Amino acid sequence: MLPPAISARISPDRSPAVAARIGIALGIAVTICFVTGLLSHWIQQPPGWFRWPANPPWLYRVTQGGHVLSGVMAIPLLLIKLWSVYPRLFARPLLANPLHLLERGSIALLVGSMIFELATGLANIAQYYPWRFFFPAAHYAMAFVAFGALAVHLAVKLPIVRDALSRPVGEPAADQPAPTGLSRRGLLGAAVAATTVAGLAVAGQSVPWLRWIAVLAPRSGEGPQGLPVNRTAGQAGVTDTARAADYRLVVRAGTNERAFTRAELEALPQTAAILPIACVEGWSASAHWSGVRLRDLLATVGATGRHDVTVRSLEQSGLYRITQLPATHVVDDQTLIALRLNDAELSLDHGYPCRLIAPNRPGVLQTKWLSAIEVRA
Repeated sequence: MLPPAISARISPDRSPAVAARIGIALGIAVTICFVTGLLSHWIQQPPGWFRWPANPPWLYRVTQGGHVLSGVMAIPLLLIKLWSVYPRLFARPLLANPLHLLERGSIALLVGSMIFELATGLANIAQYYPWRFFFPAAHYAMAFVAFGALAVHLAVKLPIVRDALSRPVGEPAADQPAPTGLSRRGLLGAAVAATTVAGLAVAGQSVPWLRWIAVLAPRSGEGPQGLPVNRTAGQAGVTDTARAADYRLVVRAGTNERAFTRAELEALPQTAAILPIACVEGWSASAHWSGVRLRDLLATVGATGRHDVTVRSLEQSGLYRITQLPATHVVDDQTLIALRLNDAELSLDHGYPCRLIAPNRPGVLQTKWLSAIEVRA
């Protein structure tokens, strides 16, 4: 039970009925965030059993947009949930039995891991990294901690949740007075409103017709040639090499190899496609791309397109200067070595002299400033 000094001052709105309903909403948001986050991690670092399709081309745009949106919407839900249960953390005895110890431990682990995940995730979508650890690995590992702690917490609290949900939200428990200020229904309505506002403030990153109200979205969909840029040519250190007169794109399959100038790439049959760039930070924007089909380019060195491909950038450093393209994407009609963007020559910041654009891929894997394409045996 709570100490009398705390019990006398606790608001009736801090009730199991409120905590249970907010907890359900938070659990749904966390589950969506967890599943879509797993997909994003596996696409970038695929286990041997994992296969991500090339179509529909907008699927990653939806899953990653949903990942960021559910994470942002979980923030007000977590704050309200903590507000509703915080005084009860001081109930006595602090550790009554092993089950109580498990409950307290799961709460501590859950709260700590959730705060870590939401805080670092929010910083990531703003591309702000004040820490020294590698964000993707830490975020991925802690996601399992948070989801596991949530599962344990729900299992321990299930009887209380069932009891709380069995009563109307406005009905106080036997040991609680009726609320005198904001009603519990009013509090839940405010929670819905806060969660909706938080979602709308960033949803425009992925949903074009909501961009006008995406006031907190780091990316608005605008940028050079109508498309945002995360990493410029200057930041990548390729300004000179990308413009060099001796630039060549090397295409290699086994012992067969060809080196293409930009002009030679332009002389090959050209194909156009409308595809989105969808980044891990949650923003996405569709654009009109044109260039050479990758499978047609590989055919010039006798490759069939049945193997994965290694794609190399002119960048000399960086996590994504070398990426792997699965065979399912290699053979797809819409996978291009792009030379033009929105009916204009590809700008330097968007990957000039040429870049990869493939359907249903994270933006970090859409390699810019290509130097080599190699078929993996």
